[in-house]
Amino acid sequence: MTIEREEPAQDADERTMLEGWLEYHRRTLAWKCEGLTDEQLRTASVPPSELSLMGLVRHMAEVERGWFRKVLAGEDPGPIYYSEEDQDGEFHLTEADTWQEAYGTWQAEIGMARRHAAGFGLDDLSKGTGRSTGEPFSLRWIYSHMIEEYARHNGHADLIRERLDGATGD
Repeated sequence: MTIEREEPAQDADERTMLEGWLEYHRRTLAWKCEGLTDEQLRTASVPPSELSLMGLVRHMAEVERGWFRKVLAGEDPGPIYYSEEDQDGEFHLTEADTWQEAYGTWQAEIGMARRHAAGFGLDDLSKGTGRSTGEPFSLRWIYSHMIEEYARHNGHADLIRERLDGATGD
């Protein structure tokens, strides 16, 4: 499978632009993982860090779930990989953890995110609230934050991928 990425049109309306950039960054993370083995995807960047490409994908599944299901839709889906005892569980990988599972879970959360977002306008406030503020967020804010979150982690993914096999690219 070859990951196709397309930047949004330069003259798109605001929602199309935000959704386009979010999709672009989602696909960028998938592209950074493309063609690697489970072992490579589990390989930590540089000790003592546990940051790996598979861990980043699992983290983004949690982030998609948190912002679109918990905050935007007001659901209480519970965590996927972390727990009260292991707050960074998505990064604590074992040989039993597979790309197929991580990728499938991430894509399922992206699908749920799209469905929930479709029911909101950019100025509509979330049904749930943020942990630190206790306040709702507009869908516009959530989209902007998600673009920032992916862009930051895609920078991490660039470095990890280059360390693994020398592959570079935007």
